[in-house]
Amino acid sequence: MTDIKKKLQDEITALEYELHVDLPKEILKARAHGDLKENAEYHAAKDRQGYVSARLGQLKSRLGQLAMIDFTKIPHDRAGLGSAVVVLDVKTDQEITYHLVTSEEADAPNGKVSTTSPIGRALLGKTVGDEVKVMSPGGVKELEILKLTTIHDIVEDEVE
Repeated sequence: MTDIKKKLQDEITALEYELHVDLPKEILKARAHGDLKENAEYHAAKDRQGYVSARLGQLKSRLGQLAMIDFTKIPHDRAGLGSAVVVLDVKTDQEITYHLVTSEEADAPNGKVSTTSPIGRALLGKTVGDEVKVMSPGGVKELEILKLTTIHDIVEDEVE
């Protein structure tokens, strides 16, 4: 979780520098060229300024949301944020491991699925033996949970 917060904070720092240092210089330089109505550099800098400002708002909001995650409310016996879930795809008889992560950490090809993705939402709150059906681009997947390691188990293993 600290990696995500650091990544967000690094992006915030870079964008704030761009917004408060780089873009004002570009806007002043573009204004020096004269007529603003047909000044493409000026309009591009102003558009970028609007984008950077909006992105900063999103990042700060997300950082605030992450700071409010209460790890004591993540279940010890069911799938939740930070869990590793080994499932059996009933149709293909293939075992797959999914790690339930935040949207910033999501990397589906490497088994990291967001808790807001269809698979992540289907697995949340489930336990070993449960079966879930998930709509995917290839059709409905039927998954049976074979093994579950929660974030609490992972943290305990790291402490030992």
